Amino acid sequence: MSVLAVTDLRAGYGPVAVLHELSFSVAEGQAVAILGANGAGKTTLLKTICGLVRPSEGKVEFEKSALVRMKPHEIARCGVIMVPEGRQILGPLTVEENLRLGHLAAMSRGGAIREDMDEVFALFPVLAERRRQVAGKLSGGQQQMLAIGRALMGRPRLLLLDEPSLGLGPAIVAQVFETLQRIRQRGLTMLLVEQNAKRAFDATDYAYVIERGRIVHQGPSRQLQSDPVVIEHYLGQIAS
Repeated sequence: MSVLAVTDLRAGYGPVAVLHELSFSVAEGQAVAILGANGAGKTTLLKTICGLVRPSEGKVEFEKSALVRMKPHEIARCGVIMVPEGRQILGPLTVEENLRLGHLAAMSRGGAIREDMDEVFALFPVLAERRRQVAGKLSGGQQQMLAIGRALMGRPRLLLLDEPSLGLGPAIVAQVFETLQRIRQRGLTMLLVEQNAKRAFDATDYAYVIERGRIVHQGPSRQLQSDPVVIEHYLGQIAS
């Protein structure tokens, strides 16, 4: 059963169209990758799903509820929560304060804040060690862990991730994706935008390749990873 259905979506910025009649779906418990070169429309797609960009046409439905007229905080309270590109943690606040703010999105879906925080600390022990540290003093990798942890505090039913490997060293990227695999094994539905194609394929069940706001290839991640057309025409542009 699809929890997210995007149908004939058109969106952009003012007169500049970025997404063109884009349609796809994400099934419950599925991890899906959106791949493409810079400027393909990947981030615009995530921003449209979570209400930061308003589409000019088309539908975005989450668990059969229309999202296009909702405000971003209303969408988050439905359980659609994004880890944004660049992390966007609140630097002057402590690690724990950032996590507590993330829990606000859970609202009636949330359990005990302490239990949720303990789960995040189990996934990212370094955050537990630095729980009272100002978040702006964390390393880039630690800030990415905090951004993911903050999203998990909102008890997402659909987790959107925008370039989680951006600006991180190989060892930290490996650690972040190992954690995403653990989250995936718990059955959380995920939509991942990522330029590191190998990591994205390994972390997901299904993948879409978009070019200039249109889906040009799709299929099971393992199948696309070995598809000669994808390798020749697209993988070289998006793999790192």
